[in-house]
Amino acid sequence: MSRTRVAVDAMGGDRAPDEIVAGALRAHDEADVDVLLVGREELIRPLLPGGEPPDGVELLHAGDVIAMHDDPASSVRTRKDASLVRCAEAVRDGRAQAMVGAGNTGATMAAALLRMGRIKGIARPGIGLLIPRPGMHAQLLVDSGATTDADPEWLVQFAAMGATYARIRLGLAEPTIGLLSNGEEPGKGDELRKKTYALLEGTPGFVGNVEGRDLMSPRPDVVVTDGFTGNVALKSIEGAVKAVASLVFGVLAREDIAEAAQAVMPALLEVAADLDPDATGGAMLLGVNGVCVISHGSSSATAIVNAARVARDCVAADIVARLEEAAGRAG
Repeated sequence: MSRTRVAVDAMGGDRAPDEIVAGALRAHDEADVDVLLVGREELIRPLLPGGEPPDGVELLHAGDVIAMHDDPASSVRTRKDASLVRCAEAVRDGRAQAMVGAGNTGATMAAALLRMGRIKGIARPGIGLLIPRPGMHAQLLVDSGATTDADPEWLVQFAAMGATYARIRLGLAEPTIGLLSNGEEPGKGDELRKKTYALLEGTPGFVGNVEGRDLMSPRPDVVVTDGFTGNVALKSIEGAVKAVASLVFGVLAREDIAEAAQAVMPALLEVAADLDPDATGGAMLLGVNGVCVISHGSSSATAIVNAARVARDCVAADIVARLEEAAGRAG
């Protein structure tokens, strides 16, 4: 079988290009993919062994970079030589089968949407993010930030795509689906939630409304919401996890409980590793006509390796075709 080629935006992210290039080179060996490194050649070459791409790695020069603070839509439309835009074009033109970007999330989404187009039947894309749950498989949140103002019909499509993605990535035969709201009762929520509930009722796997406290809990497997609420929920989880970790490790640093701390530290570090965002690799942009994996802005080399694995697995599973089938069933 031919290896999947992944286009990597070498200029995207807080630690670009050093960590991104290092991760892309590792991905070739550890994730069994070929790599198309996209970005400013004069900055990438010094990071390559001997200044040349090794076998299985190709360099594509792109002279412009869309920064984190740049406006996503206008930047993608006007800055045609930006590395993110070139990555999306590489997938569109068949030069790569997937793309990975750790830079401006909005621009990554816009580049994929404008250059690859939408899957037939999908109104708006949604970011499918895996949230770790220590001791069990991850939980999928859709949408975590792509479509901030959503219609009920779009959330129904997010549910269909999320269930399909959960089957592929998490190996679940019948994933459970919950609608994020401010109460479990069917009548709770704003008009968006109430109308979406009515449309989802009777959908296989739908368990009804879920609340914020159900994130990272055993049920459901897929949490569906609009991108605004999803992103707020995601950032709330991140803040809470950091606060709890700081509190716990702060207490364990006390000299009077040093012996107890030494006993429990290995187990705590194991759990902390499960919660490390670098381990998930990145989020899948569901609904575009190509594989686009969005990694977090502070991605390390390890995160890029894992993002390449996600991209490889989605290509192998023919995720775009399966999502199109799901969209057709969702109506």
